[in-house]
Amino acid sequence: QLQLVESGGGLVQPGGSLRLSCTASGFSLSPYAIGWFRQAPGKEREWVSCISVSGDRINYTDSVKGRFTISRDKAKNTGYLQMNSLKPEDAATYYCAATPVGTVTVCPSAWYNYWGQGTQVTVSS
Repeated sequence: QLQLVESGGGLVQPGGSLRLSCTASGFSLSPYAIGWFRQAPGKEREWVSCISVSGDRINYTDSVKGRFTISRDKAKNTGYLQMNSLKPEDAATYYCAATPVGTVTVCPSAWYNYWGQGTQVTVSS
């Protein structure tokens, strides 16, 4: 079964950090770009960040620039999202996804073929 599994979510205080992981099962992530998306209750899903197949091209939505870092480890078949200086408005369910489309200039969710089940991030004091 081909699937992505996210982990690393949880409850954190404002200003805290979390690292999300996205591990592929049943297929190799190597030929895929990876994207992270989030959806807060009552809001539409939004793109957060994406990383190219080689890992040398990265894009972030403006609200997370300078706080979040996306990366990938092909040997571990895993992608990561390091989230620092978390704010209450970052609270959401975070999803990772994979696409064979190589560009990361834009990262529309419609391009992504594989999706994880999501991991909850709560930012509260």
